[in-house]
Amino acid sequence: MADPGVQASIHKNLKTTLPRISNFISSNRFREVNLVGRLYPDSRPISLSHWALPGGEGAWQDWVFDDVIKQEFTPVKIGDSFGPTWTTHWFKLEFEIPEEWIGKEVRIRWGTNSEATVWSHDGHVLQGLSTGDPDAKRPDYPITRSYEGQAGPQVFYIEMAANKLLGASSGDQIDPPDPNLMFTLSLAEIAMLDSTVYQLTHDLEVLYQLANELIPDQRGYQAMYTANQMVNSIIAGDDSGATALAEQYFAKGNGARCHTLASIGNCHLDTAWLWPYSETKRKVARSFASQLKIMENYPEHIFVASQAQQWAWCKEYCPELYGRVKEQVAAGKFLPVGSTWIEMDGNIPSGESFVRQFFFGQKFYQQELGMICKEFWLPDTFGYSAQIPGLMKHVGLERFLTQKMSWSLVNKFPHHNFIWEGIDGSSVLAHFPPGDSYHMNLTVEEALWTEKNLQDKGRTGISAFLFGFGDGGGGPTQDMMERRRRLADTDGCPKMEMMTPDQMFERLESEKHNFCRWVGELFLELHNGTYTTQAAMKRLCRKVEFALRDAEFYLSMAVGLLGISVTSPLLQQSLADLEISWKKVLLNQFHDVIPGSSIEIVYPQAEELYNEALLTATSVRDEAIKAIFGDTVTTSHVVVNSLQWSRDEVLKLPVGTVKPGAVTQKIQDGAEEYVLVSAPSMGYSLVEAGTPPFPVTVNEVDNVFVLDNGIVQAEITSTGQLISLKVAADDRDVFRHTDGTQLFGNQVTIFDDEPLYWDAWDVMDYHLETPEVVNAKDSTYSITPVTIVESGPLLVKLRWGVELSKSSSFTQEIELAAASHYLSFSTSVSWHEDHKILKTVFDTGIQTNKANFDIQFGHLQRPTHMNTSWDTARYEVCGHKWADISEPDWGFAILNESKYGWMARGHQLSLSLLRSPKAPDYTADMKDHSFKYAVMPHKGTLQEAQVVRRAYEFNNPLLKFDLPLDVTFEDSWVSVEGDGAVLHTIKPADDGSGDIIIRMFESHGCKSKITVKLSIAVASVKESNGMEASGVDVPFSEEGGITLIPVSLTPFSIKGLRLAPGTATSVLQ
Repeated sequence: MADPGVQASIHKNLKTTLPRISNFISSNRFREVNLVGRLYPDSRPISLSHWALPGGEGAWQDWVFDDVIKQEFTPVKIGDSFGPTWTTHWFKLEFEIPEEWIGKEVRIRWGTNSEATVWSHDGHVLQGLSTGDPDAKRPDYPITRSYEGQAGPQVFYIEMAANKLLGASSGDQIDPPDPNLMFTLSLAEIAMLDSTVYQLTHDLEVLYQLANELIPDQRGYQAMYTANQMVNSIIAGDDSGATALAEQYFAKGNGARCHTLASIGNCHLDTAWLWPYSETKRKVARSFASQLKIMENYPEHIFVASQAQQWAWCKEYCPELYGRVKEQVAAGKFLPVGSTWIEMDGNIPSGESFVRQFFFGQKFYQQELGMICKEFWLPDTFGYSAQIPGLMKHVGLERFLTQKMSWSLVNKFPHHNFIWEGIDGSSVLAHFPPGDSYHMNLTVEEALWTEKNLQDKGRTGISAFLFGFGDGGGGPTQDMMERRRRLADTDGCPKMEMMTPDQMFERLESEKHNFCRWVGELFLELHNGTYTTQAAMKRLCRKVEFALRDAEFYLSMAVGLLGISVTSPLLQQSLADLEISWKKVLLNQFHDVIPGSSIEIVYPQAEELYNEALLTATSVRDEAIKAIFGDTVTTSHVVVNSLQWSRDEVLKLPVGTVKPGAVTQKIQDGAEEYVLVSAPSMGYSLVEAGTPPFPVTVNEVDNVFVLDNGIVQAEITSTGQLISLKVAADDRDVFRHTDGTQLFGNQVTIFDDEPLYWDAWDVMDYHLETPEVVNAKDSTYSITPVTIVESGPLLVKLRWGVELSKSSSFTQEIELAAASHYLSFSTSVSWHEDHKILKTVFDTGIQTNKANFDIQFGHLQRPTHMNTSWDTARYEVCGHKWADISEPDWGFAILNESKYGWMARGHQLSLSLLRSPKAPDYTADMKDHSFKYAVMPHKGTLQEAQVVRRAYEFNNPLLKFDLPLDVTFEDSWVSVEGDGAVLHTIKPADDGSGDIIIRMFESHGCKSKITVKLSIAVASVKESNGMEASGVDVPFSEEGGITLIPVSLTPFSIKGLRLAPGTATSVLQ
């Protein structure tokens, strides 16, 4: 039944009635006579003057508001243009509000086709603007809702950024930025807004959407007839009658079982993407200020912001705005969410990097806002590691939210609410907003789709509905808030209830007994090229992660061995320096930086941050080692080892480092020589040349080079391919099929690499149809054949090369060292290709249907077959330091120190080396590259062969120092008795107390019992988590000056200990 006062249209013709309503509120048609044309019944021009801030990208950071307004502003007019890209332009706006506008709402209307910020005359950030094109998300600034009169001359400032909301491309969105964009001033005025008309436009807008979506349901017809009657009333001059009709319609609510959409405002601001870090800092200010403005008039509004780094930037660059934000935090309206320093990539960062993301994010929120987050919020990253549930539990979190899995290209993920179980058995509650988006516009269509698309109907009564402009920031607008008010409880739509993430998750937790379970990784079937794009990002990330690990280890040993009283100045300064360095690394792990999907300008800055962090880590390490070894006149050559097992390794040392007569191998230049050295677990040893148990040999037979070190035997063709790889004294050959067929390894292969759209992001399945093996026997490529470069008892080195094209070349040195379990490939590539991907492919004779891949604090098993569409979609997967394919008692592993993209299909294992996309960075990876990988045949399982250890060694070689030491020959500060556990992290507690944090993980996938042994006096041992909180006491004992801590671990579990050192007695004294 129609509502009282509503008369149906004369004709039953949807094709005329619905368009009539749409046209009546159209911004493009019939503005002269429709409702939108009445929004601004009066306006006045603004007196404008302008100052161009000198410099380009990021130059604004050197200026403060008080200095800006002292500059000489010159008059400008409508039609003038400003630029080029990434520059900054300030405008001074001067005007008086007409007295006839008393009681009316007054706005500044602005158009420059760019982003901008409105400032008050005294330097307060008031609101962001995004104007003048289809991305005109926020085109005006409300000066007052009701002008009171006699305000006198008004002065505002607008800071214009010479870029659009989503970057600065002049073509497709992800095309590289146009460096010469100019932005034309098209609108600058003050205008009186008719508030009644504004409300009526939104009444009609929502009614039209309801009618358009719900018809043929009768509620759709009721909405249409109400809207049509409103149009008739407005045309007749009865605006109040139209308002009454709308109020009557929206007063009718939903039923008790109606699905609830938890409406949560957000702006999902990419920390860098199609713009640099410097512009994000201003986007933060624009977004945060805009939300505070909305809260002035919409007290129900709740806004969440993730990424503590962005909060920190607000504090640094806009402290006054930050203070106002904190007021709304205290009021429960403006809330931090997500727990992490930034929204990082979900695959590439190490386990320790994940922990530090949570640690530094929560630390900031606790110190600055007096609160911590209760959820992990990562809506937009390119897949999610199977160890994330375990990492979350380690930092005290049990709630997870994302929506990116909706982007999968092949299979639709079967749940929006589920229990996610990781490789260690940890379980967390996972929620995917069923609208499959984090930037809803709050439309009827979106609300209905969210409910329709929900994969868990009948299992839950609530879903997240994340609204607000995102990616480029901005967040919710006033128009969205108006639509939400009308849809709060409207018949025919789900209920829209503003609530916090905590309130939403509490309701989900009450229903989680209904949810299904998902075990393992959340593999995104898209964007798999991000494991490889921008290779320097991956290389530097891995390098700095290990450098920070070493710095913290040696700093911990200094504190533990020497005592806090001795090392306090070193400890406090080092902790401060390491925190800064970690934050640089964490920033670069943002989900569009480390994956390689940002514009060109981002990457030199990111490399600089990595190199700064590396320099600091190296300095802290060196200072800690100096403190440990003291300051005496005598100096000795010392090798140090930060891994928990003893090691034998061939190092390159200056001639004369070891005593005459020792087994060494001179290098061609004569200034250095190879030496086989030994070092105990997590300790040091004087450099002394060892005698290899089996000298390394090389023989050339019919253009095949046979290498042997008594552990590994390999045969290499003149084109650099492997045709035989064995464990010594074992006749099983990795590159022989069971029927005797010859197989090949180190097949350097180029594939065409042209994605459907997302250039830097995607490597498509069809690329596998276009292989070109450049070093095959019958290759047409110009190959420099293998030659012997080094030959001796300690190391054999071969060298070969190939011209990949007129612009690109590939050179490789293949090395086998004494006592080494692997054959390594040191590779240099001058890479200047166009939409190609370079891989090394190993076609093995190993019969298996699964492969194992190193991930954060554990490893993951994936099928190598293509039985299902889910298996087929995993043609390019992410792994860290190693991958392994094995039969039950024999196998083959590839190790690497900077690569993350892998493929395992059938008996084939390949490692992706380089890509060459052209958007959004046209120059991506167009440079010289150096990287290493290695191959390791093994007997037994990967656990029995200690593949994990070999990968750690490959990424963390022994270090040699000249130190003031003239006493003990060697000592081990920390060791582990028992197998399985890896002590990845030993660090000083962040609070500066002198306590030591140990973080270990079980690496074999089985239950393990170990004993940690330390040459450090310990007063107490407690369980700890990733937040370094003290838990229950852990029993320990002391024998002969060695502290013994027994530890039990479950498969792939992450365990933390917090040690309070006792009285220090340096082992070097």
